Amino acid sequence: MAPTTITLLFLLFAVVSFILEKIPLGLTATIVALGLNLTGVLDSSATFAGYVNSNVILCVGMFVVGQALFETGMANKIGGIVTKFAKSERMLIIAIMVIVGVMSGFLSNTGTAAVLIPVVCGIADESGYSRSRLLMPLVFAAALGGNLSIIGAPGNLMGVNALQEMDLATSFFMYAPVGVPMLVLGIVYFAFIGYRFLPAGSGSGEAVTGDQSDFSDVPQWKQIVSLVVLILVILAMIFEDKIGIKIQVSACVGAVVLVLFGVISEKAALQSIDLKVVLLFGGSLALASALETTGAGTLIADKIVGLLGSDPNPIILLLVIFIVTCALTNFMSNTATTALMVPIAVSLANNLGADPRAVVIATVIAGSCAYATPIGMPANTMVVGLGGYKFNDYVKSGLPLILVSFVVCMILLPLLYPFYP
Repeated sequence: MAPTTITLLFLLFAVVSFILEKIPLGLTATIVALGLNLTGVLDSSATFAGYVNSNVILCVGMFVVGQALFETGMANKIGGIVTKFAKSERMLIIAIMVIVGVMSGFLSNTGTAAVLIPVVCGIADESGYSRSRLLMPLVFAAALGGNLSIIGAPGNLMGVNALQEMDLATSFFMYAPVGVPMLVLGIVYFAFIGYRFLPAGSGSGEAVTGDQSDFSDVPQWKQIVSLVVLILVILAMIFEDKIGIKIQVSACVGAVVLVLFGVISEKAALQSIDLKVVLLFGGSLALASALETTGAGTLIADKIVGLLGSDPNPIILLLVIFIVTCALTNFMSNTATTALMVPIAVSLANNLGADPRAVVIATVIAGSCAYATPIGMPANTMVVGLGGYKFNDYVKSGLPLILVSFVVCMILLPLLYPFYP
């Protein structure tokens, strides 16, 4: 069997498996990587190169740095700031979305949502506001905030990696020119229109307020150090070129310092590393490599371009990529969707001879637009019971937000990254 055919069969297996999730995501990606090796499509070095990729190392370092903020209670303290600004339900929604959105740009968006859900439930119960009116804006803001930097979500690094492979410049805030307007307009949308679509139910699961950890026994110096290390790591990443230290090294130095000074234990640090993301990332990069080397990615791109006409407008291509990625991400893992679509998007751009940056960034951002279903992202699922939500509640509140994100991308990306500079 031809290597191209084998690669396409493994791609099909990955798509079906990612959607059904009968097999864990990381295991699916590993099966694909090993299968490509055993069938002779990839050699051993190409198969396992993704698992020690510099962006995987960056992910691992930031898992530890982020966990220290959660473990010491500093994240809870930051989240508690929202109560000082809230004089009405709408102000509370805005305050929650601002703080969650900003935090998600520099920590795991899922982790940020997880630590602040009990905080917001407590705020709702104390203030008398309905949980169902506050939790959905919280998880949507976590997803929007993930687009502020390259470490906001694991899928972001896949876009970075794709551009680095083509020797194109990347930066810590490469998604921010689109991500910041998306977050701002998302908050404005909820402040003036979106809050009308939020369900009026009170939500269930009252025991959640008891899930808020007691951090009173955590020494204050640990909280301060965890925040200082995070800030220093982020500054080091922003000024990577000036200081001459790679961002993955900065993340690892931060992680080592936190463990060395006892801010977070070695056991907690190791437990914070999400191996599912590492395996998914590594296996997906093997698939991306096979799609490129066998020409399978180009073949898929040719078929899509063929459907779009003999000389498709790059704007139409951008639109199609965004819609397809957005549709997939609402029913399967964001990271898995991004892993599948980025190499295909790159092939499409290359086929047109266009600058791939706009298409790659659109793919990554569309991969985060999982607002329309309760299974679109882990944070959505976390609040289903707590908010008393039904499937249609996500559709009503999430679809307009997807439309807002879509419009922002379609306007800004061609201006920021012209297809034919």
